[in-house]
Amino acid sequence: MLDLGFVRTNLALVKEKLALRSAETAALLDSFEPLDTERRAAITEVETLKAQRNALSAQFGQLKREGKDISEIQRQTGSLKDRIAELETAANLADEKLQTILQTIPNLPHDSVAKGSSEDENVVVKTWGDPVQIQDAKPHWEIGESLGILDFERAAKISGARFVVQYGSGARLERALANFMLDLHVREHGYVEVLPPTMVNSRSLFSTGQLPKFAEDLFHCDDKGPYTGEYQDSDHWLIPTAEVPLTNLFRDETIDLSNGNISFCAYTPCYRAEAGSHGRDVRGMIRQHQFQKVELVKFTTPETSYDEHEALTRNAETVLEKLGLPYRRMLLCTGDMGFSSAKTYDLEVWLPGQQTYREISSCSNVESFQARRANIRFKPAGASKSEYVHTLNGSGLAVGRTYLAVLENYQQPDGSVRVPEVLVPYMGGETVLRPQRFGKAVE
Repeated sequence: MLDLGFVRTNLALVKEKLALRSAETAALLDSFEPLDTERRAAITEVETLKAQRNALSAQFGQLKREGKDISEIQRQTGSLKDRIAELETAANLADEKLQTILQTIPNLPHDSVAKGSSEDENVVVKTWGDPVQIQDAKPHWEIGESLGILDFERAAKISGARFVVQYGSGARLERALANFMLDLHVREHGYVEVLPPTMVNSRSLFSTGQLPKFAEDLFHCDDKGPYTGEYQDSDHWLIPTAEVPLTNLFRDETIDLSNGNISFCAYTPCYRAEAGSHGRDVRGMIRQHQFQKVELVKFTTPETSYDEHEALTRNAETVLEKLGLPYRRMLLCTGDMGFSSAKTYDLEVWLPGQQTYREISSCSNVESFQARRANIRFKPAGASKSEYVHTLNGSGLAVGRTYLAVLENYQQPDGSVRVPEVLVPYMGGETVLRPQRFGKAVE
């Protein structure tokens, strides 16, 4: 969330920055100035009337001591009381409307972000590895079903569309990828592993920016009744990403950053309703309602956050490089960034079975946007007042999408799949995935 004082003082600049996202986004601020003017005028008049009331109170005491008529002063005092209450109600209502505006406008894009209106204007920052070209390459859903390790049909019977069951070596591959990623980030990149809850309350989702705007993309539990727009501590939602519980670990706290940034990683299931993606990526594992992900989250000072953003992105890239998966880094343009982001890099992995690059990680610096909503602060050395921290997050990586990238990039002519060398120890020495059958239906 943006600071009210900053928006008030820099309204033209804020509108200009939001217009880089879209004209509709900038229009969200059209009512800000009249509301703010109304609020401040009401507050100013309240202070004036309170001073008049105090003066009348002094006269009231004097007249009463002298035994004189106090009825007129009582009438004036009562009139002032009613007017003050009316103005305070108006000021509070205007303030609520201003807060609603602040809660619904996205973060401002950093100056280094490319201007653009859609993903077509994202910028290729770098590429790594040559895209693998395989004759008659198959997509991962065909490979997995041929190997007997992916079962979309039974998953649909159990849960509906956009779920998958994994068997045998396939299930082990998912676990191997997650363990490899966690070991890499903890041992080589210095992250602290966390196992957080995967159900959170609405205050947590408000803090990271999913609520109120993106409620339809989330799964809400009905243990406390339907979502009413209130940010409660006692209702529950399934997390869309571990970014939510990790960031909220320090909600309403002032943390110590005197020894440098705080870096967390977590492996969790993630749940997304994908309400706005009907008809997109309906085959395979690209867009699932449930998937597993290793998430990276950093808490930094404003001075170091962009260096840490580059470092976090490199940490995610290292996973792909050690797995030998070709990828490219994309700088998202202003019109394609997420709600909370000030700057985002997407990592896109090459999928030979689909002859395209697909997103596998999104690494964002959200600056103080989430910290302001979550009230997470730090005290700079020698400072008398605390400041909001900067938070960063990124996938390190989405395990399911890494899984399918392995299947497509390491597929062999005989239908088997070679296991990347770094994963062999995590696979118990297994070097090749071959066809296997578990509970094959009787014809």
